[in-house]
Amino acid sequence: MLLNLLPLEKSDRLIFLGDYVDRGPDSKLVLNKLISLRDVYDCVFLRGNHEWMMLNYLDEGRDFELWSINGAMATIRSYGGIEKIPREHIEFLHSTVFYHVETDFVFVHAGVRPSIPLEKQSYFDLVWIRDEFIFCDEPLKDYTVVFGHTPFEKVFFGKNKIGIDTGCVYGGNLTAMRLYDRKIFQIKCGDLR
Repeated sequence: MLLNLLPLEKSDRLIFLGDYVDRGPDSKLVLNKLISLRDVYDCVFLRGNHEWMMLNYLDEGRDFELWSINGAMATIRSYGGIEKIPREHIEFLHSTVFYHVETDFVFVHAGVRPSIPLEKQSYFDLVWIRDEFIFCDEPLKDYTVVFGHTPFEKVFFGKNKIGIDTGCVYGGNLTAMRLYDRKIFQIKCGDLR
């Protein structure tokens, strides 16, 4: 487990970039672990596009087709049926945030629409955007954006952006970064698909 590699102290803040569900065979176990981490560390949990799809269906009964082609069945199987998803897990998903600001860093799941102030970003863009964000030079004035969502072979250090999704779900690595010195911690993942 990646957490075991991290030289963590009780005072550390852990920021998770989303996609806790749909990306492997045991979403239930993943959410249990994240919920238990809140008792030990100061944690920030961002909402990813997979949590967004799951909540769209659970809350409003919409977008099941979109969710189902993106891993819903693995998540549902991990619970033994959609009706068995515990209220605590649904409340946890609702507690996730779309962005987090820490000094001169902004953390988001997917990225931001360039030249739009953070407080005016659409939730859709924060969890789904890709090319417009990745290929721009200055996504947010005065901030470095740390993001996941788009897998890279190695951690992506671009101008004013850092991409730390290294394709775990596709057999790459699961990656964490210590912010103050940008030290990278990784474990190799098996192909979970």
